[in-house]
Amino acid sequence: MLEVNGLKKAYAKKQALENVNFSLRPGTSFGFLGPNGAGKSTTMKILTGIVKADSGSARLFGKDLTREPAAVSRFIGYVPQEITLYEKLSAYDNLLFFGEAYGVSGKELKQRIHDVLARTGLLERSKDIVSTFSGGMKRRINIAAALLHRPKLLILDEPTVGIDPQSRNHIFEMIRELNREGVTIIYSTHYMEEVEALCDEVAIMDQGSIKAMGPLGELLEQYGSNAIYLEVPGLAELPHDPDVTSYRKEGSGWLLETGSSAAVMQRLLRLASQHRWDVKQLEVVRPSLESVFLKVTGTALRD
Repeated sequence: MLEVNGLKKAYAKKQALENVNFSLRPGTSFGFLGPNGAGKSTTMKILTGIVKADSGSARLFGKDLTREPAAVSRFIGYVPQEITLYEKLSAYDNLLFFGEAYGVSGKELKQRIHDVLARTGLLERSKDIVSTFSGGMKRRINIAAALLHRPKLLILDEPTVGIDPQSRNHIFEMIRELNREGVTIIYSTHYMEEVEALCDEVAIMDQGSIKAMGPLGELLEQYGSNAIYLEVPGLAELPHDPDVTSYRKEGSGWLLETGSSAAVMQRLLRLASQHRWDVKQLEVVRPSLESVFLKVTGTALRD
């Protein structure tokens, strides 16, 4: 459905994108995960025609997004990171404006406005001025505007920043429902748990390039490590184990990364018996996307 090859983009002397490549099948829910400044928003803006790439190509349904934007823009819905609404207009009038901008009009547009307001849970607030809405409600109207022309590809750039838990859950359910209906999703975030909840394929982006990509399960298997969580009150340190690759404090206990969970678990049980540890918790912990992310991008903070 979508093929992106060799995208590059620089702003002044800063390289924002460096040889970005990926492809999507129809119906995929694809997560772009990365720290701020990784290049996620620049990639999305190139796909929507807002920003022009210095080189490379992006093809949707075989048509070049950079050379034939009019032929493919009708297939794309874009939800930017910033709220893009007219604060002094009602929710309905905002949607009327954006719907007509997409080329929808008349009775069809009125019906679609009703449908997207119902989907976003804001039908009863349609005549209210947007400036009176909470941040979460504005985010939902932003998404509603992107759905008016019934896109086949929905691009969402950090759509849950600064919103309440109820709106966040509502947005999650909306995205899942749209994906079940066949809409392909590109979802950008730096929240690991959002990608795990919504996406079946993931690209980890950092410093303008994709560092790792694939189905979520495969990334966890390739880069993640099984770990054992042990909680013993007052246990200041653990004996060395040759099968444990790292030890670190986690909450009230210890997290031990290992590729030999069964053997390490048996040795811990023997130690617990010998030293009469008061074991509060001992369990195998599956690889986390956070551990994959840190392994791929490194742990140092870069601004």
